[in-house]
Amino acid sequence: MGTEKRRGTWLPLWIAIGIAIGIFIGSKYSIFNTAGKLVGTGKIDAVLNYINESYVDTVNTYQLVEDALPNIIQELDPHSEYISAADMKRVNESLEGHFSGIGVSFYVLRDTIVVTGIVPGGPSEAAGIMPWDRIVTVDDSVVAGKNIRNDEVLRVLRGERGTEVKLGVRSAENNYMHDIIVTRGEIPVNSVNAAYMLTDRIGFIKLGINFGFNTFSEFISAISKLKNMGARSFIIDLRGNAGGSLEVVVAMVNEFLQKGDLIVYAEGRNFPRNDNNANGSGTCKEDDIVILIDELSASASEIFAGAIQDHDRGLIIGRRSFGKGLVQSQRNFPDGSAVRLTVARYYTASGRSIQRSYEKGRYDEYEMDAINRYIQGDYVNIDTLNNLTAFQTLGGRTVYGGDGIMPDIFIPRDTAGYNSYYNTVVNRRLDEEYAMMYSDMNRDKLSSFNSWQDLYGYLRQQPLLLNLVSYADNNGVRRRPYYIQESAELFETNLYAYIVRNFFGEEAFWAAYYREDPLLNKGVELIETGKTEKANILNEEFK
Repeated sequence: MGTEKRRGTWLPLWIAIGIAIGIFIGSKYSIFNTAGKLVGTGKIDAVLNYINESYVDTVNTYQLVEDALPNIIQELDPHSEYISAADMKRVNESLEGHFSGIGVSFYVLRDTIVVTGIVPGGPSEAAGIMPWDRIVTVDDSVVAGKNIRNDEVLRVLRGERGTEVKLGVRSAENNYMHDIIVTRGEIPVNSVNAAYMLTDRIGFIKLGINFGFNTFSEFISAISKLKNMGARSFIIDLRGNAGGSLEVVVAMVNEFLQKGDLIVYAEGRNFPRNDNNANGSGTCKEDDIVILIDELSASASEIFAGAIQDHDRGLIIGRRSFGKGLVQSQRNFPDGSAVRLTVARYYTASGRSIQRSYEKGRYDEYEMDAINRYIQGDYVNIDTLNNLTAFQTLGGRTVYGGDGIMPDIFIPRDTAGYNSYYNTVVNRRLDEEYAMMYSDMNRDKLSSFNSWQDLYGYLRQQPLLLNLVSYADNNGVRRRPYYIQESAELFETNLYAYIVRNFFGEEAFWAAYYREDPLLNKGVELIETGKTEKANILNEEFK
């Protein structure tokens, strides 16, 4: 699924690890203001001048510096980094919560760009583009039938705000080909993926991959929406969230803590201790709360979970988090590039550091930690506490620091059904592709349902798995009857959720995908049995 989103399975874990390592935490995201200049021995300038004056061939010294800087910065620690101007633009779009484009979601189906969703009030809606339309040409260049990739589609559809792009569109309604001029505009990037009711009294909020600058306002809107629907308790899903702005996560945690409660503090060699405390203005100070985390929850996600845990304010469910507790500040350069430098470590209210250990110069091993944990069985067996330091919450409970956030309640990753056949089909995205084809071929029927629940019930009566197996077979993945049966539930969950998304959007996708989620079910059980009340947390009645 392209946008201008595919729910990750276990296999894209490694990509998400890269995202987690790149995400920063700092007191300000903007320019890092310091006195003085970058210092050095002068050798770098001397070598560059020597190359310019004497090297046998002409050399692009700017590119030499661009190639050298990442290697210099990455020697410091796993999270200090140099970001090129091109990469900085993409990073900023993710954190700033918007980009300039035409406002569609799309899927490249059999070499054709199929519009799957329209941003309400966006440029494409204004221009008359409809879901299921095909984009055949862009500025008179044919893009259909050319094995075009998602990133290439994004490159041609996005552009500067106010610029025009001419699209050759084949209508889904009558198959008629016509040109449409779309004026690019500012398109929001939502960082709260879903907010819906689990029961009459429990609301659920799913955050995306990071804490961007718009996340707090989206979060407050989600809370307000759910409270108006009767929510008096909340389950907040931080699984897979790699972090982001410190100011944003502090504002979000503030909604749940009492005035004066310490949320997080940072301290470093040349970074005096800086405390962040709740100001008492929160709207959920008396509401029960459960936080869901996993091995990809990092940085700001860990601050959120750690603050709730240290104040015995709610329960943390899942698996040990990533362990990213280094504070980066940023210096921007005139060409649009930037350096993010680790200047401090952050600590939760109990005084524990979340940062996991690393050895200078062995950062490949650090980045492979999530894979190693998987191989060691950490995701199906509760972590050992041998290398962790014990701390006390404000209420006297024992918690552990030094290697991520340890959940109050460990829920293993369900590995049933993950086999070689499933991995092959999902890696090649054949399940998503088949779901898209099925949606396209049956869109009149599937769009007639009034709710995603009605559509979900209908889909459960269809032979989707059988058809997927045939589709995979036709695409070179031979049938493996035992493995297919073993993975049937996983495949069906994916198919139902993908098809639901095509007709009811992202929030309905998560509701369908998490319909039988064990962490969500455990959270509901704990709230409904009173285990999330503070007195019961202090007495550890949840164990």
